[in-house]
Amino acid sequence: MVRQNIKVAVDAVVFGYKDKALNVLLIKRNIDPFKDSWALPGGLVLENESLEQAVVRELKEETNVTIDYLEQLYSFGDPDRDPRNRVVSVTYFALVKPEHHAIKADTDAQDVAWFDVTELPDLAFDHIQILETAKKRLQNKLTYEPVGFDLLADKFLFSDLEKLYMTILQKVIDRRNFRKKILSFGILEELDEKISEGRGRPANLFKFNKKQYFKLKEEGFLFDIK
Repeated sequence: MVRQNIKVAVDAVVFGYKDKALNVLLIKRNIDPFKDSWALPGGLVLENESLEQAVVRELKEETNVTIDYLEQLYSFGDPDRDPRNRVVSVTYFALVKPEHHAIKADTDAQDVAWFDVTELPDLAFDHIQILETAKKRLQNKLTYEPVGFDLLADKFLFSDLEKLYMTILQKVIDRRNFRKKILSFGILEELDEKISEGRGRPANLFKFNKKQYFKLKEEGFLFDIK
């Protein structure tokens, strides 16, 4: 009979859009291994909790962030990923609006901060691999679900939406065709509110109509940006 001594952990990739850049929430560890290194928030699953309960708890304890929706990403189980013992990590990712969350470090974290994904510090364990996997998932989802609106402010300029897509997809888009296609879906409300953008004329703000999107989805609507 084979005996196992495998521990189960959860780690979370929390993306936010700040200063026109895609950011990820990281904690600075205050325990070994990798003490003083930056890492994804997470930890071991307790005996009496589910994976989902564990990741919600770890996020709250280490970052003070509470998230309504977490999507399971992938499981990482390389035998040498943790120098202490054999640990399998079930990872999750989420999209949040940073301005809605007051981050604060606690428990195993001595600090917590948002980092631009293009300017990351060295990460503990295999967390850079986890992060890259999450970025690819986000890039993919962006083309078939309106998840970009979960990163923008409640009211935004259309140019902000364009910049978000170009930032995450890491490519230049045809702005005229992009605008035409997004507006054709009928899931954006153009508001009677304007804001100045640079030296140009004030532009109207927009709002994502989530209720209309789900109504259309039930009728067979497909969100497709390619």
